Amino acid sequence: MNMQRSPSRGAGRRPRVVIGADCLDRLEALAERAIQRNPDLADRLLGEIGRARIVPAAKLPPNVVAIGRTVTYRDETTGQETSVTPVYPEDADIARGRISILTPVGVALIGLAEGASLHWDTRDGKRRVLTVLHVAPEDASERLKPR
Repeated sequence: MNMQRSPSRGAGRRPRVVIGADCLDRLEALAERAIQRNPDLADRLLGEIGRARIVPAAKLPPNVVAIGRTVTYRDETTGQETSVTPVYPEDADIARGRISILTPVGVALIGLAEGASLHWDTRDGKRRVLTVLHVAPEDASERLKPR
C-alpha cells in the first residue's frame, strides 16, 4: 500500500536525516556554489542539511546513506531497484553508478537510513517516492581523501 502523506511543506513527517560532521562544510559549500545555476536543488540540499542531525564521522550509523556508501533503493512508482554510490561532483561517473550529491536523487538520499521513504522530484518534474533498502559500508578502495 503506497499511501503517502501530503507533500506540502510542514505537513506530514519527513524521514530523519543524519550527516557526518566531516562532510558538512563541503556539502554546504557545494550548495552555496550551486545556488546560481540550480537554485531549487541548492535549496533542497541546504534544507536537508538544516534539518539533519550532525554527528561525528565515527558515530555515523552504518545503515545511513553517506558520501562513498553504496545504497540500494526502490522507486515505489515503478518497483525498480537501483544501486548507486553518492559522491562529490568531481568524482561522479554514472557508468560506474557513482552519482553526484548535486543531483535530485543524490539530495533525496543523503542522510537517510535503511527503511526510510522520501518524496523526491525528478528532473522532468515528476514526483516519486524512494525507499532505501540497503546501505553498504564505504569500500576502502573507494575512500575519498581525508581533509
